[in-house]
Amino acid sequence: QMHPVESGGGLVQAGGSLRLSCAASGRIFSINVGWYRQAPGGQREWVATIFGGFGGGRTAYADSVKGRFTISRDSSKNTVYLQMDSLKTEDTAVYYCNAPVGSEYWGQGTQVTVSS
Repeated sequence: QMHPVESGGGLVQAGGSLRLSCAASGRIFSINVGWYRQAPGGQREWVATIFGGFGGGRTAYADSVKGRFTISRDSSKNTVYLQMDSLKTEDTAVYYCNAPVGSEYWGQGTQVTVSS
């Protein structure tokens, strides 16, 4: 049971950066961890995944964030990060961490608001 907790959201101008954190209670290096987001009135959508275990830290990104967002992990801290650069107004959403991916373990979310 990972019980992920997100942090790091906030208000930023378009073109700016934020780094989100997902702190888990277990060994994240052995599981796949994903970031998702949900914009107002929209459905939750996948953003990025970092693969654990035999996945060896490989990463995958949604096309909408590829080249702008970077997912990484610090296994010593059981924390997964989402570095978000060149933010756009359409990135405004509540961002959630799912650890492991596909499990029932979601964080409470952290709000990211990008102003024009």
